[in-house]
Amino acid sequence: MKYLESIQETIYLSAGNAPQYRRIMRIFFIEYEKMHFQLYKEDVLELIREHPEFADYHMEQLKTDLEALVAWKNLIPIQDPKRVYTIAEYKNKQYRYTMSEYAVEIERMTVKLENLFLDSSSLSMNYFVRIESALNEMEQMNHRELKAVNEWWSNLQEDFKRLNRNYQDYLREFYSGKSDKVLKSIEFVIHKDRFISYLQEFVQQLQNKSIRIENIIKNLSRKTVNAVLEKVIESELAIPHPNAEIQNLRESAVRENIYGKWRSLSEWFISADNHPSESQRVLDITDEVIRKIIQNAALIVQLQNWGISRKEDYKKFIQMFAQCENVEEAHKLSAHVFGIQHVRHFKVNCPRSTDSINSGVFDEIPSEYELKPHTRTYKPRIHKSGFESKALEKLAQRNQYLKKLEEDKKLVTKYIRDKQLDISQIEDCISAATRETLLGWIAQANLTSSKSGRTEYGQAFHLIKREGSHTLKCEDGELVMPVYVFQFEDE
Repeated sequence: MKYLESIQETIYLSAGNAPQYRRIMRIFFIEYEKMHFQLYKEDVLELIREHPEFADYHMEQLKTDLEALVAWKNLIPIQDPKRVYTIAEYKNKQYRYTMSEYAVEIERMTVKLENLFLDSSSLSMNYFVRIESALNEMEQMNHRELKAVNEWWSNLQEDFKRLNRNYQDYLREFYSGKSDKVLKSIEFVIHKDRFISYLQEFVQQLQNKSIRIENIIKNLSRKTVNAVLEKVIESELAIPHPNAEIQNLRESAVRENIYGKWRSLSEWFISADNHPSESQRVLDITDEVIRKIIQNAALIVQLQNWGISRKEDYKKFIQMFAQCENVEEAHKLSAHVFGIQHVRHFKVNCPRSTDSINSGVFDEIPSEYELKPHTRTYKPRIHKSGFESKALEKLAQRNQYLKKLEEDKKLVTKYIRDKQLDISQIEDCISAATRETLLGWIAQANLTSSKSGRTEYGQAFHLIKREGSHTLKCEDGELVMPVYVFQFEDE
């Protein structure tokens, strides 16, 4: 399960400061390719400032970024005692930095991803020739030196890996969403013959070479194959590695890897357990691609020719309709052009002159239907017109509202005597608006701890609650409520 854990070395690819981290790691990788394995931070700062977007990059930022990359195990710090001249410099620990093995492979992967669409895949037959030649030499490998055996095995696996990868990448392009649009475009018809010729040549060569390679593998005895594979295992174990973990790798793991690669190579050319070989599947997929190209090309040509011919026919039919002397001749020409199997029922969104179901289209009064362009940028023309000024109506409504406010104020303030408004002293039948005003003041004051408030007319008051209750007579009924006294302050 340890191989399924999260990879800490890839954090810098998606971290918050990913552009800075990736630029630093790319500088280390470029220098690594030049055999400069160890760099000082001063060298990194000089190289990173060569890029315009990092012209203001300073040493403190670099130190912080290098510490983060070291924590993520992308860089390995190596203390350099040769450049230490004082105790202070020794305490500051002058480091040289080198990339870890994981970081090198990750940067190689990012470079490959950046150039993914620039690398062109091909269906080269050279791999089949080299694989066939290598398999013919397999019986001789049992008497060769370990170094020669290891080189032979590496070349064989490299050719097989490139063959497998190239055909997958090339044929995959025909099944992507982008390729569907290209294959159905008119421009593709011009190049279809080249694609078909290229794929058919590959199919012919694959049929020939795969049969020959299949026969070679079948003619190899099991004893010879095992003897050569054991020698390959011995050559792999004979290679010294500085890493103790790789050096102490178990022999069973190496044997499993070697035998697994040979099994994959055999199954690519030989069918087993009622399953077709990979070469047969490649043939089937290639045939399907060729059929798809031919079918799309034929459909495109047919649609293109159909559109041109029908356009000219329609022009001719329109001229003939214009020359018809009466409706009967037009009916006959319509039956000849469209036929009875292409009956159309027309429905218009306009009032009819009659409700009879027996009347036809030609018995109705002609109606006009406005056609609009089917484009996103089309906007209907706006007819400009004036507008009516309602300033007088607004002024009248405003005056009416102010008048009502003044009347409500008079109704309420007439009960104020000696800066007090006692609810129990109101004996008149008040309006609903006056009652709502008084209750609003009471609610406003009760929401405060000091039991005070301010009316909408700007008067500050203090609310006093007394014992007992009072029945307030209103136009719409009677309200039994506690006795409240509004004590107004001086203005």
